[in-house]
Amino acid sequence: MNQHERPHGVGTASSDPNQFFQTAHLQKDLKGRSIRGGAVTLVSQGFKFLLQTGGTFFLARLLLPEDFGLIGMVTIVLNFVELFKDLGLSAATIQKPDINHAQVSTLFWINIGFSLLITVLVAVLAPVIAVFYGEARLTPIVLCLSVNFMIGGLAVQHLALLKRQMQFGSIARIEIVSMVTGVGTATVAAGMGMGYWSLIIWRLVQSLTTLVGAWLMCRWRPGLISRYGNVSSMLVFGSNMAGFHIVNYFSRNADNFLIGRFWGAQQLGLYAIAYKLLLLPIEQINLPLTNVALPTLSRLQEEPEKFQRYYYQAILIAASLGMPIAGFLFACADLIIPLALGQQWMPVIPIFRWLIPAAYVGTCGIAMGWAFTALGRVEQQFRWGLFASSLTVLIFVISVRWGALGVAVGYGCSRPLFLILGLSFCYRGTFLKLSDLVQILAKPFLASVGAIGLLLLINQWFPDSIHSALLLLLDCTLYSLFYLMLWIVQPDGLSSLREMLKMVHSLRAVGS
Repeated sequence: MNQHERPHGVGTASSDPNQFFQTAHLQKDLKGRSIRGGAVTLVSQGFKFLLQTGGTFFLARLLLPEDFGLIGMVTIVLNFVELFKDLGLSAATIQKPDINHAQVSTLFWINIGFSLLITVLVAVLAPVIAVFYGEARLTPIVLCLSVNFMIGGLAVQHLALLKRQMQFGSIARIEIVSMVTGVGTATVAAGMGMGYWSLIIWRLVQSLTTLVGAWLMCRWRPGLISRYGNVSSMLVFGSNMAGFHIVNYFSRNADNFLIGRFWGAQQLGLYAIAYKLLLLPIEQINLPLTNVALPTLSRLQEEPEKFQRYYYQAILIAASLGMPIAGFLFACADLIIPLALGQQWMPVIPIFRWLIPAAYVGTCGIAMGWAFTALGRVEQQFRWGLFASSLTVLIFVISVRWGALGVAVGYGCSRPLFLILGLSFCYRGTFLKLSDLVQILAKPFLASVGAIGLLLLINQWFPDSIHSALLLLLDCTLYSLFYLMLWIVQPDGLSSLREMLKMVHSLRAVGS
């Protein structure tokens, strides 16, 4: 990029604060920026995945399921309160076509005010949370983690500006350094016998490192709240986003809440680790793609044809990578769980497998969020969230009587239906079509499901004397071959595969 095209203040000093918010220069090479951003973000997410997975596996061997269960009890409450820290205002900063220094400064101080309020509120509620669960150890845990809200609030708008300017390299550096620091300190703490406190240290250190990195990479500094900072439309956008995230939170965490309340830390620890290990690899694909896709789609919202082409292509990438991972985890859960976590975690396997349909839905469920947010249809998103969350909580209330396994069955089996209903509502009145998306998703879905069946059939012929690690490597190789073969034999399978290979060549050309 030429020097005059780079927005001052993103990684540099600036005399004109409004230079931080201009996006006209992005249109000149939007496709190139998106490809570069996708490559950088996927690579960085790969490093983060290895770090987080390695850290989780290591801690799982040093800690007890009860330790994870204690943090799970607290996380349910803290993650809900954390939704108010952002208020959807980071998405408003990214999505709005035109913003200025006064507006973002106003949003910054609103975020700070709410973060401070939340920090104090959570600290006051710490004894109440401990009494509710009947677990005295939760009081100091909640008090320590309440500081995280203030730390996170200080970084919200700086990270949003980096995303708006598509500075994905800077974001990647921040995330990798913060992950390394958090995992490293947590691992040392666990090795010193600090138990569940090592999980708390992980959160605090990672948040603090992210804050420092955000302010170093984005040199924008907020001004005072100004009467010229008209943010009413952004507050409406943000309130609908926050409303959706709040109601969606209940559908995503009511399972943990109910299991912890009625079955205790042991059952919750099993469920929490199964859920985390299943969705962790999917999130490593969805999160970087979302970070790249949303700014790009927001710039294309007035160009339907380009929007459609980019949107469907990005969803195909997510599904083509995520669905085979979910399928392989299902087929090889009985090998992966004991090798990764140890024999004491064997009860996780049935819970893990019943959650697989939710993982499949998760690989393409981002399609709904992208469309709602990039097209500015957050009010419709909020209404859908109210309906979906209410029904999901009802499913959890009914299924919790059968423990963690019952909740996993209820959640996993209901997700495909929710996806179909949600996308139908999301696309209504837009230029996007559910039939087009189904056609896009058919190839990775059929190929991954077929590969599961073939692998399970082949595994019956292998002798029991094969070492688990060797068998897992063999299964991974066979599953990859089956998936590729079943993709190619489908109608237009070879041509669609060639299109994806062209994208890989584009990434290489950009990087050279």
